[in-house]
Amino acid sequence: MESARQFRSPGKSLAEMDPQTAARLLAATSDVTLVIDAGGVIRDLAIGSDSLPADSLNEWVGRPWLETVTVESRRKIEDLLRDAAGNAPARWRQVNHSTPAGEVAMLYSALPIGSKGRVVAMGRDLRPVAALQQRLLDVQQSMERDYLRLRHAEARYRLLFQMASEAVLIVDAANQRVVEANAAAARLLGENVRKLAGRAFPEGFDSPGTQALQRLMGAVRAGATPEEILVRLADGGTEFRVVASLFRQDDASMFLVRLSPVAGAASPALAPGHEQRLAEMVAGLPDGFVLTDPDGIVLAANRAFVDYTQLAAEEQVRGQSIDRWLGRPGVDLNALLANLRQHGTVRLFATALRGEYGGTTDVEIAAVAAMRSDPPCLGFTIRNVSRRPSAEGRAGRVLPRSVEQLTELVGRVSLKELVRETTDVIERLCIEAALELSRDNRASAAEMLGLSRQSLYVKLHRYGLGDLATEPDQP
Repeated sequence: MESARQFRSPGKSLAEMDPQTAARLLAATSDVTLVIDAGGVIRDLAIGSDSLPADSLNEWVGRPWLETVTVESRRKIEDLLRDAAGNAPARWRQVNHSTPAGEVAMLYSALPIGSKGRVVAMGRDLRPVAALQQRLLDVQQSMERDYLRLRHAEARYRLLFQMASEAVLIVDAANQRVVEANAAAARLLGENVRKLAGRAFPEGFDSPGTQALQRLMGAVRAGATPEEILVRLADGGTEFRVVASLFRQDDASMFLVRLSPVAGAASPALAPGHEQRLAEMVAGLPDGFVLTDPDGIVLAANRAFVDYTQLAAEEQVRGQSIDRWLGRPGVDLNALLANLRQHGTVRLFATALRGEYGGTTDVEIAAVAAMRSDPPCLGFTIRNVSRRPSAEGRAGRVLPRSVEQLTELVGRVSLKELVRETTDVIERLCIEAALELSRDNRASAAEMLGLSRQSLYVKLHRYGLGDLATEPDQP
């Protein structure tokens, strides 16, 4: 690679340049120009930028150049002066000046002038570059926060979409193929959710139903008010009510198709004798199973649940409120009942189960409401999660990483311990953010956090952050 081009004949092309012209040229091309004698003392300077603190810089005249910079920059000044004295190729070095107005970052290159050991140092103010970098960093962080909010919104949408008790299909209006389907739609249509995606719509309905659906989508596409229609599957099975509406997403039109079985429609029943086998299977499940009335009063329970309660027989739990054994009395049951009334099902509800003799088991509860049965009832399955690897790996209680995990501990640990763990969570997140912003420069991270470097190392060791085997950052 060729080196930077130099003047071919400066003695001829710049022969008429007088000192005043040279001074104006240096001042115009640099934010700060320093003239330094052989002893490293600043003898003259020119300021070419209005943004620099002129009063502070004018006090440099008569002082050694080394004394105007911070301690960590002095070696760089020595290198600049040594290179200039030895006629080495000019190199740019970043140094920080200490001024009453704060530190000023400069980029310097030094060249020898004359035969008396004088050096001219040309400096460029790096603060505009730093401000631009900070703006870029702020924009990047803002974009990351917006992206994270979008990810969370998408996650909430998908969770609600899949948990909805109403069957819903998203159909591309251009090619009339299913883009998405929720679990309720898959159950009604007797298909797997993955198989429904990409399938033509309408498909699987009888001939009159297919024609009615085509007319419905044509009317909705034309802007007509959607009307409810009745369709039936091709095998003569379940009859559905169907409503469709049109919406736009990413410059594409989509149909939102909602299906609901007609009230009183026949549903598949268990073959004769299967009811008894189902009851035997539930009774022998290793997970707890409880059947309650709509208020949570136990109607029936299997052996696993009785074991959780540390009682001897199912008769001892019947007629009792399930709230008696839940980890947060008056809280967990109310939350479960409210969600069951609103959604009909509950998944992965984390709590604890308390036995009659002080035993406690971390559990996850899934529940379903059968409000149309006679009589109405609720079903709860209770799974022991205390032996999961994530729980076993909590040597010394790994700190919860979210507000949700902390609130799940209410009623199971003391408020004092919760406050301490919350403080630890916030402290750890702040340290991680500082290390990320400083690109793992611990000196910069400690300065951001207002800590001494030693205090930061203690906290890094406490939380197991970073590579603890590396040496401390050098200035």
